[in-house]
Amino acid sequence: MSFEIIHIGGEQQVTGSCHLLQANGLNMLIDCGLAQGRDAMLPINSWPVKPEDVDYLFLTHVHIDHIGRIPELIQSGFAGEIITTHPSKSLLSPMLEDAMGFSGLTDHDKKQLMETIDDLSWGFEYHEKFDLKKGITFELGSAGHILGSCFIRIDTGEGTVVFSGDIGAKDTPVLPDPDIPSQCDILILESTYGDRLHEDRTERIQRLGHILTKALSDNGKVFIPAFSLGRTQELIYEMDRLFSDSQLRQAFPELNPRNKIPVFVDSPLGLEITKIYAGLSEYWDKEARDIYRTGDHPIDFDHLYAVRNYRDHLKLLEMPGPAIIIAGSGMCTGGRIIDHLKTGLADALNDVLFVGYQAEGTLGRDIVRYAGKPDGYVITDGERVPLGAKVYSLTGYSAHADQKGLVEWVESMPEKPGKIKLVHGDTLARQTLASVFRKKGYSVLL
Repeated sequence: MSFEIIHIGGEQQVTGSCHLLQANGLNMLIDCGLAQGRDAMLPINSWPVKPEDVDYLFLTHVHIDHIGRIPELIQSGFAGEIITTHPSKSLLSPMLEDAMGFSGLTDHDKKQLMETIDDLSWGFEYHEKFDLKKGITFELGSAGHILGSCFIRIDTGEGTVVFSGDIGAKDTPVLPDPDIPSQCDILILESTYGDRLHEDRTERIQRLGHILTKALSDNGKVFIPAFSLGRTQELIYEMDRLFSDSQLRQAFPELNPRNKIPVFVDSPLGLEITKIYAGLSEYWDKEARDIYRTGDHPIDFDHLYAVRNYRDHLKLLEMPGPAIIIAGSGMCTGGRIIDHLKTGLADALNDVLFVGYQAEGTLGRDIVRYAGKPDGYVITDGERVPLGAKVYSLTGYSAHADQKGLVEWVESMPEKPGKIKLVHGDTLARQTLASVFRKKGYSVLL
């Protein structure tokens, strides 16, 4: 094989995805993400390739830990093509504009940068083979992680490599299940949940119903930290099911829409992403499309409220419960959820519901770790905040496949990969998943 893979970011940690594929004289980056929590990030001036020498940037999806360094890359000289799926191209600009909110750039510089990114970006369809320069071809397959997510199979003519990106779990609301890639010599595979199993996803909506019923019984607020892209739309979808499906309404009468328990999306980005999601119904799964055809919009209902401006956000902080508040960020590393937690964490009438991975070093991880302990507290913005609120975790909402899902995805491939290189996981997750694969006869690199 005449290609080389260099892991610039995300090799031995969960976030900061960035991989360099060098083949046939071309430099191809796969993702260019920001590291989060305590994960490290290699300065661009220490990369093994200069940004101006990168020919292509492939994007597996548009979460910030996979795209967040694109502005910096372009400012450092990158002028190649950005390749991704059509939905990801639609979602790229709002995600990056939000990420640049605290960059220190002027509005004029941001505008120019976003115009450059848009000019360099190209959207491609799933399941079609496309030609690059020098005999290299690529194909995108649905990864089922968020709308537009993909894995990337690149054929250099002398060898093939698949970059998994983030593989989603089956039975995710709105999203089709992950596709299965063709044969490859090397599979670069994420391992975020390589040491864990999720709860049964078919029972997830039942658990959500039970938790919301219990949490709202004392007329408190339910705070749900959620990523603006993916998790927010999934939650809206399943709440719509709880409020409109006849069987679920019978099972959870306290959540009956006539009770008008308000649900607030307190995230300008989440609102914009939800609007874009609504316009991409051709990429939804069959269940969501079928619901849509009946006239019931699956990511909207009549007591869902948008909190667009900061003035209304401040009013929401003072408003009494009961209420369900979805706000970013998903790991409580910033965004409007911080204000809600600072004002509401101490109140025993309130509840916090986590529906995603909480990386080490984030406020979300601290809340999960110290919840329920005597005199438990967390530090946010330099303030000590007591943990009086009840805390729940619903792992069935993870956008990542668990250990079983990852193994089944690989075993579904028509042939075993020549080698599997595990990335994007904590040490224990990678080691545990490697052990499982090796017992099944796979060649695994860590």
